[in-house]
Amino acid sequence: MNDSNLNSLCDVVRQCSFDLHSYLKRGHVEKVYENGLKHRLEKAGLSVQQQAPLPVSDEYGFLLGDFYADLLVSERIVVELKACGSAVDEHVAQLLGYMRSSRRRIGLLINFGAPKLYIKR
Repeated sequence: MNDSNLNSLCDVVRQCSFDLHSYLKRGHVEKVYENGLKHRLEKAGLSVQQQAPLPVSDEYGFLLGDFYADLLVSERIVVELKACGSAVDEHVAQLLGYMRSSRRRIGLLINFGAPKLYIKR
């Protein structure tokens, strides 16, 4: 998949996130936003895995365990969702760790808990 297609996928995720946040506002638990975003992305025609297990290996290829991405969109984009007052550096570090471990180039951190929707790529 080329960069243009990945950018288009990210745009769809952003728009669905914005639409969901506009409807629900803030104040719900993370799982509500996770379920809602999955539903909207599937309605938009995208393949979405919820709580997708992604293996974590060390530098020797030894399997250390799995982490679970909130959403994995089209097998390409790791989406980490939050429902807190503000995103912090630890949330970004968590997403970057997931991306490194899963060898995925694109990740989105989306926080539905703030008054204004926060999305960081």
